[in-house]
Amino acid sequence: MPAMSEERRKEMTKIVRQEGESAKVVIRNLRRDANEAVKKMVKDKEASEDELKRSEAEIQKLTDRQVAEIDALVAAKEQDIMAV
Repeated sequence: MPAMSEERRKEMTKIVRQEGESAKVVIRNLRRDANEAVKKMVKDKEASEDELKRSEAEIQKLTDRQVAEIDALVAAKEQDIMAV
């Protein structure tokens, strides 16, 4: 199998970035859904305001960690693709 041309490698890195961004959007949507669920629990008196704040902070930490992992994977894959 012949090596990819420079142009093809650049196209592949664009695809990798797009897929990474799509994954981040999915994670953000999950964060939004989780936050809405916790807010609904508070509204229905199933959880307290303190639990809401704690849950939102924990959800944000998880979101940040997953987004950072995606960024690292995308960067590693871009380097792998661009290596001749």
